Amino acid sequence: MNVVDSSGWLEYFAGGRNAGFFARAVEDTGRLIVPTLALFEVFKRVLQQRGEAAALQAVALMHQGRIVGLDAALALASARLSVEERLPLADSVMYATARACSATLWTQDSDFEGRPGVRFVSRHAS
Repeated sequence: MNVVDSSGWLEYFAGGRNAGFFARAVEDTGRLIVPTLALFEVFKRVLQQRGEAAALQAVALMHQGRIVGLDAALALASARLSVEERLPLADSVMYATARACSATLWTQDSDFEGRPGVRFVSRHAS
């Protein structure tokens, strides 16, 4: 199972230099977990940059995976991770969702470099 964080989705949709790295997880829809927070972040960013039609198209593609909402148990697990691992809110939700689903977190966020259960690529990879 795979969780792609918001920066990975945005990189994939923009066709950025790391898009191919994220394509492996994004396009394996049968094993794709999508946290609702990723829907929020991606929709907001694409809406700001490219308008509502593009934002709706992006989240429609994200819905090909299994959507996982932030329920009470996941919120508490995220808060615990935030404190223990010194992670910001969004990062802790992505990581807790991946852990709860026994999934690998795919990211280019340097907060995750070297952490277990994470596939990390530098934003500056060539």
